[in-house]
Amino acid sequence: MILVTLGTQDKKFYRLLEAVQKQIDKGYIKEEVVVQAGSCADFKSNNMKIFDLIPMDEYDKLINECSLLITHGGVGTITTGLDNNKKVIAAARLEKYGEHINDHQLQIIENFTKEGYILSLDNFDELDLVIEKAKKFKPKKYKSNSINFNKSLKKIIDSYL
Repeated sequence: MILVTLGTQDKKFYRLLEAVQKQIDKGYIKEEVVVQAGSCADFKSNNMKIFDLIPMDEYDKLINECSLLITHGGVGTITTGLDNNKKVIAAARLEKYGEHINDHQLQIIENFTKEGYILSLDNFDELDLVIEKAKKFKPKKYKSNSINFNKSLKKIIDSYL
């Protein structure tokens, strides 16, 4: 099963769903596709199971069961996939399409890709090629830097107290 997640943004991200649907229509994607679509839950597909939001326990189960996670460039979703040893393909929501307020997801995806953790979907017409690459992709084991970040943040806060 392929899990597609669009996060909880109030902005639409139909481009990613259209890219997935295109690959289903071409016969490239044959697996079941489950989508956590958020504000794009009105997207029409006879091939994908589309939900607006999924309860956390069900979401965790889907993450655990999926063979591939295709997602927006949100850090939380990417790291959840990596923490569960999933192959992740990430696509940035872009300001020019009204999908976000700026293009920070490009930087997020670029950094995770550069470190060897995920694959980036830059050209939505080439989703099939990126999925094919994912079959052989061995993601680097993700190591969170949260502990060091939290320590640094605490020092800064404590310096003002």
